[in-house]
Amino acid sequence: MPKQYLSFRNIQFLLYEVFDATSLGKYTYYEDHNKETFDMILEAAKQLADKHLHPYFSEMDRKPPHYTNGKIYVHPKVKELMKLYGEGGWISATSTYEEGGQQLPLVISNLIGFIFGAANYSASIFPFLTTGASNLIRNFGSEELKKQYIPKMYAGEWQGTMALTEPQAGSSLSDVQTTATPSERGDYLIKGQKIFISAGDHDAVDNVIHLMLARIKGAPAGTKGISLFVVPQKRVESGQLVNNDVITAGMYHKMGYKGAPIAHLIMGEKEDCRGYLVGEAHKGLSYMFQMMNEARLGVGMSAISIASGAYYASLEYARERPQGRLLSAKNPAEAQVNIIEHPDVRRMLLFQKSVIEGSLSLLLQCSLYADLEKVSEGVEKESYFLLLDLLTPIAKSYPSEMAILTTSAAIQCLGGYGYLEDFTPEQFFRDTRIHPIHEGTTGIQGLDLLGRKLMMHEGKALTLLIDEMRKTIVSVPKESGIRIQKHELAEAIQHLHAVTIHLTDLAKQGKPENFLADATLYLEYFSIVTIGWQWLIQGLVSEKALRKTNLGEDDRHFYEGKMAAFYYFFEYELPKIEWLHHRLISTNRLTVTMESAYLN
Repeated sequence: MPKQYLSFRNIQFLLYEVFDATSLGKYTYYEDHNKETFDMILEAAKQLADKHLHPYFSEMDRKPPHYTNGKIYVHPKVKELMKLYGEGGWISATSTYEEGGQQLPLVISNLIGFIFGAANYSASIFPFLTTGASNLIRNFGSEELKKQYIPKMYAGEWQGTMALTEPQAGSSLSDVQTTATPSERGDYLIKGQKIFISAGDHDAVDNVIHLMLARIKGAPAGTKGISLFVVPQKRVESGQLVNNDVITAGMYHKMGYKGAPIAHLIMGEKEDCRGYLVGEAHKGLSYMFQMMNEARLGVGMSAISIASGAYYASLEYARERPQGRLLSAKNPAEAQVNIIEHPDVRRMLLFQKSVIEGSLSLLLQCSLYADLEKVSEGVEKESYFLLLDLLTPIAKSYPSEMAILTTSAAIQCLGGYGYLEDFTPEQFFRDTRIHPIHEGTTGIQGLDLLGRKLMMHEGKALTLLIDEMRKTIVSVPKESGIRIQKHELAEAIQHLHAVTIHLTDLAKQGKPENFLADATLYLEYFSIVTIGWQWLIQGLVSEKALRKTNLGEDDRHFYEGKMAAFYYFFEYELPKIEWLHHRLISTNRLTVTMESAYLN
């Protein structure tokens, strides 16, 4: 196993030097938190990850869950972990004190997810799925539901899930067919199927609580007729747990993140599956989407945490593996150099570093917007909401898509050894492939960004974001060494704005297919510019730090490493928008006009 899977120094750099997260303490809701409490919590998360998650990274992959006689059995370590997650308050951390939580900011909670995910992604998903499910009950459920379910979920005794996807529906939630029929007991009889349910059944907990979308008989068609229900695997009757007619029909065998099970569920085969309405009828999808921003940030954070583990595995190998000689070496008898001395290996390592640290910066920026929206009012609250809403498709998709490329680069750094199970990069590569699919595919995120987010409030969100980017640009001093990059980013923003106007003009002309045909490429364009903005922020802070005369060697190397990744992004990644720009302003709409038979 690699000795390192993340940079704790980078976490502190982003948290305190870039985003000044301790300033949240001036708000009453977060007033008990400061640098000391943040460091203590993150150190505790790292210790838990080091001791209980990281050592089982490969083992949970090699000994995946199995489905036997209608039950899924997971690695024995998961039961111990669920107890530790509950006892340590990791599941309830962002809840209020009154609800048994720590009122922890999302910016810290997401970093905990980053630490756990980098150590062992499969082992990290169980508590955060439970957090998401319990949040829906906490925010929209009745007092009776809260009392019945949340304490056991927070304790890690009961697993929480999101049960949305159905065989015929996939991402099209308007086509949900699971039904809910009112019963004489005041609950609902649930009937239907759900697929791809993460942690939908396993033996490490006493019960599994599904937050499930279903359609009440007689409800309006489409998304307006979908309601949200608590559907427990076992329901409580007379103080005892009894089967709730939720059958685990099978378990899917995945290419990666094999330590966590994905279940196929059938409800109501015996006409006795009871569901309990959350909030009002027909508002289920709106409740779910209110929680979606946090869930999508979580997906981006998971992807980049896996990328971090792969990066440090390849970095460790590159520092220790001797092969070849420098290109300038003339004597074949000279000793071999470690491969980290070869420019192409350094390129692959810098590529990983620039994507990971740029993405983590954006994810913390979004998390901070969420925290500030929670404690702000009026215009300020609306601004944070709009910024977060606009950036969420990017924060979900860019890390997810790029983690596939960075983990692939990690494999490449190891050469043939990278393809072997004896080394970890191949597992990181497999583990991260799910993230462009989780919580809405990349194509859906592109449609959301271009077709919905940019059009809302007459484009106010984009105006706010460009203002934020320009504030960073104008803050670069005239004597700065990163003036060239400042101008490059300013030009990129102008080009992005021009492409946006061009595409929205197509929408106004009543040509939705032409408008949205390349929404995924627009998302990529927007993402690269946004990560460039995050790197300019980090470059400013690092350049200022390097002017200090009392820097220790480790700190100097850290900031110089930041600047190397900063220059790499502007030299190698930002120029990719030139091709995207050309494609997006083209009048050729091949994917719209071609016949599907052409693909035969």
